[in-house]
Amino acid sequence: MSYEVLCVIWFIILNVLLAGYAILDGFDLGVGILHPFVAKTDTERRLVMNSIGPLWDGNEVWLVTFGGALFAMFPNAYASIFSAFYLPFMLLLFALIFRAVSLEFRSKRQNPLWRSFWDSLFFFGSGLAALLFGVAVGAVMQGLELSELGDYQGTLLDMITPFGLLVGLYTLALLAMHGSIFLYLKTEGDLQERLYRWMKKTFFVFLAFFILVSAWATLGIPATVEHFKAYPILWVVPVLNVLAIANIPRAFHLQRPFYAFISSSCTIMAQVFLLSAALFPNLLPAANNPAFDITIFNAASSPLTLKIGLVIVAIGMPLVLSYTGLIYWTFRGKVQLSENSY
Repeated sequence: MSYEVLCVIWFIILNVLLAGYAILDGFDLGVGILHPFVAKTDTERRLVMNSIGPLWDGNEVWLVTFGGALFAMFPNAYASIFSAFYLPFMLLLFALIFRAVSLEFRSKRQNPLWRSFWDSLFFFGSGLAALLFGVAVGAVMQGLELSELGDYQGTLLDMITPFGLLVGLYTLALLAMHGSIFLYLKTEGDLQERLYRWMKKTFFVFLAFFILVSAWATLGIPATVEHFKAYPILWVVPVLNVLAIANIPRAFHLQRPFYAFISSSCTIMAQVFLLSAALFPNLLPAANNPAFDITIFNAASSPLTLKIGLVIVAIGMPLVLSYTGLIYWTFRGKVQLSENSY
């Protein structure tokens, strides 16, 4: 197996890990974003939190694995990306910590102020994480100013562009919709009826941002359609993406929320694919000079490291999938509160 093929395989693996995280932890973040709006009583707030209680930490394994794979297989890209996005990633880390701590601490005391404080952190951490993910993706799509050695030459404010903010808001809307569908599947009664209305609201907000981001990316960032001109077969993915989006309100109308959740997951998967298609073979494009682009070929580890990594993936990935499937099967059905609940 050639070095170039190994690099492409690992690029695909990274995208699978990223898609897995975006789909699984995406609905966790969406639940946190919707938490203060859909839950009216303390019992409902506990139900919302406990819908993801047994799942959220396992879902974050996909992000940890993505970071570990990037570090081991593309160390030069890891160094440039994490140095450029150091402060945003620290904010992201704190946002994820806030979410985790709020889940664990909220029910430790009955005091309403205590619980209100942790509810606010749960919402803040979830919303900030989703926004930061989107802004980072927008910045990468537009490219960063890099030196010949891959060092970032700009400032934090240079990353915060109108397009990046738009992608951040789009990510918020997408995950809120994804989370509302998941919550609808996990709840019942008045809360579920309320969530039906929120599914529709978040869908139309998502749709508006989807149209804006797609138009801006297509017209304003030539790299997003470059590969589609060279390989027309890739247009199958945007077509399937549009069909998946169209099926979400159809599934609402037919009272088939699980189909809506599958379509929402396929939409997220398609977004990850379209991002990778726009970047390939880059991991971090240089806006100032294409010669400084950090690609999967000039940032990869040695061939032996890439091969050993594939062996680890062949052993570890089935274990991760088995664990994930077991957890979801164990906690299937409607969420119920018990003495061990959050």
